[in-house]
Parts: sequence; C-alpha cells; structure tokens
Amino acid sequence: MAEFSWAALANRRMLVCVLTGFSSGLPLYLLLNLVPAWLSTEGLSLKAIGAFALIQFPYTWKFLWSPLLDRYALPLLGRRRGWMALTQFLLLGAIAWVGTLSPTNQLGLVLTATALIAFLSATQDIVLDAYRRELLPEIELGLGNALHVNAYKLAGLVPGSLSLVLADHLPWPQVFLITALFMAPGLLMSLKVAEPRASGSQPRTLREAVVEPFHEFFTRHGLRSALLVLLFIFLYKLGDSLCTALATPFYLAMGFTKTEIGLVAKNAGLWPSVIGGLVGGVWMVRLGINRALWVFGVVQWLAIFGFAWLAWLGPAPADASRLGVLAGVIGLEALGVGLGTTAFVAYMARTTHPAYTATQLALFTSLMAVPRTFINASAGWLVEDLGWLDFFLLCGVLAIPGMLLLAWVAPWHEPAAEPPRAG
Repeated sequence: MAEFSWAALANRRMLVCVLTGFSSGLPLYLLLNLVPAWLSTEGLSLKAIGAFALIQFPYTWKFLWSPLLDRYALPLLGRRRGWMALTQFLLLGAIAWVGTLSPTNQLGLVLTATALIAFLSATQDIVLDAYRRELLPEIELGLGNALHVNAYKLAGLVPGSLSLVLADHLPWPQVFLITALFMAPGLLMSLKVAEPRASGSQPRTLREAVVEPFHEFFTRHGLRSALLVLLFIFLYKLGDSLCTALATPFYLAMGFTKTEIGLVAKNAGLWPSVIGGLVGGVWMVRLGINRALWVFGVVQWLAIFGFAWLAWLGPAPADASRLGVLAGVIGLEALGVGLGTTAFVAYMARTTHPAYTATQLALFTSLMAVPRTFINASAGWLVEDLGWLDFFLLCGVLAIPGMLLLAWVAPWHEPAAEPPRAG
C-alpha cells in the first residue's frame, strides 16, 4: 500500500470525481422528485404519475448497450470524453425542453421526453463510471468514488429542493431551464479534462466488445472465483437494501407522524451518509479496499439491528426520547450505507479490465441493483407474514452470506491483487 499523503490526494482528479457524481445524480433525482411534483401540480392523476416510474427501465438494463461505448469512439474528444460531452449536452437540452411541454395536452410527448432523459442519463452513467475508473490509480479509488457517490446524493438537492422552491415563484419552463443549467459544470469538465491513457486500448469489433468483457472476466478469475465475485456483488447489500425497502411505512407504524419523519430523516439521514462516505473514502486509503469491505460491512450489518431495536420497542406516541431513537436509527443506517457503498463501488471499479470498463462496470452495477429492484418487492409480504421485528432479524441474516464471501473475494490478510492492465 502506498504511503498516505494528503497532498497526493488533493489533486485535480478528486474535483473531476465531484463533477462526475453531480452530473450523474442530477437527471435521476429530476425524474424521481421534480417530474412527479410537476405532473401533480398540472392535474395528472396519481395513477398516471405512478406509470412514469416505468421510464427508469434504462438504469437497470444499461449493460445491454454499454459495449457500444467500449467499441466506438466519437470523432471528437476521444472514446470517453466524446460520449460524456454528447450525453451531457443532450441532457441539458432535453431537461430544458420537457419543461416547455404540457402534461395535460401532450402527455405522450412528455412520456417520450422523460424516457429520453432516463436513457441519456443511464448512458452518461456508463461512460462516467468508465472514465472515473480509468482516471484513478488504485490508491485513489476509495476516496475518488466516495466523492463521486456523495456528490451524486447532493445533486438531489437541486431538483428535490431548490427547483421545488423556485416553482412557487417561477413558471415551470423557467424552473426546468434553471435545473438543466446545472448540467453545464459537468459538460465543461468533459471539454476540459484529458482523455485517460487506459482508454486507448479498445475492442476492435462489436463482437469483441460484447463477448470479450465476459470472456476476459471469467478467464482472469477462473470460473469458480468469477462466480463467487458475481455472487458477492449480488449479496453484499442484500440485507441492507431489503431492510430499508419499507422504511417510511415502518416509521409510521411505530407512531411517528409524517412531519416528524420528514424532518428527522432529512437531517439524520442525508448528512451521516455524506460524512460516512467521505470519511470512508479517506479511511480506505489507509485500510485498503479489502479490509474496508470488512470493516464497513460490519457497520452496515449492525445498522440493520437498529431497525430491529425500534421494532422491539413497538408503537408508541412520539416524544423527545423517541425522536432521538428514530434519529439514531436513521443516522446509523445512513452512516452504514455511506461507508458500505463507498467500499463496494471502489471494489467493483477495481475488478474491471481497462479495455472493457464500460461494459463490465455496467454489468456489475446492474447486478447490484437487482435486489433493490426485484427482491425488495417481496418486503410487504414478508412483513405481513413475519411482523416487523422478525422481518428485520431476517434482513440481518440475509446480510451474513455477503460478508462470509469476503473470505474468498477480498481476504483480510492478503494484499489486494494488482488491477488488470490494458494491452
């Protein structure tokens, strides 16, 4: 492990990671927060607004077109920067355009425009992840990805807070235009930064771009080890993700009001997650990615039992002490998420090969999203059958297999393997 140095970490690459995270998070939170608010104020039914959730399809299936970004480079700026600049420019335009439409008179066009934003956003994620992986040396993967993840979360304050405040004072077209302009810093970054050297090695044919990322991954690890890595990616955040699938209904069932939940969650949830991610990124420089997965994973696992403790206390009228308990539970869970996600994203980035970064990272992040997208749908049935306390205890049990797999995929006493090199 290279010697820790603040001077070495305070470099331009860290600023790039902040801008990639902000550019990546803004379109998603626009779709999750601002678009539903806009549709609601324009008089659409809850059923119609709910149907807009289907436009998030590209985020789950982005690995299907990621080989195109590994194989083909645009005529200007290089293989990574060209796609970065193009998707960011189109996102800026699409976000500004959608605000000029009428949901009541042009619903089909609004659906098309928001689906286009989702597709462009998912495509931007593919290339930003690849660029960041090729930009950062291994010692900077932890902190760089921590800055990216936390800038991603903070980007949600623009469409989820600032834009909603502006909507009380400005017409919707101006609100969407102002929101769209927050894509400009990322676009300027793409135009100014240098193309990473690792991206010079690229697949020579589309078939190679589709097949070789999987062939290379299984050849490098061997079949058994490769399957263990994929299983680990699937399981590492399974218990934590399932635990929070019904967090708000759980808080309501425990006697807290929506106002109390909103105020406590906003302050006790966001900032511990951000601080945890940043502290985790710095700490990971000392620990290394392998050991960070162990230490941060334990924190992530223990946070589940905070929910079990609150369920054990049972429903009761909220008072100052109960609000303190709620804040502690939410804060510990957010801290665990910040730490665990930081190490996990760095691990996935390290596991990719530079020649196929876009495809392999898109596959890993899509696999990571499967529990959140599909398995979490079973949470309601599990709670009805088990009750809240047993449900959270089950989540704690489900988190154990991912931790046990660390003994094979990231051993504590073994130094991390050298990342694969291009060529």
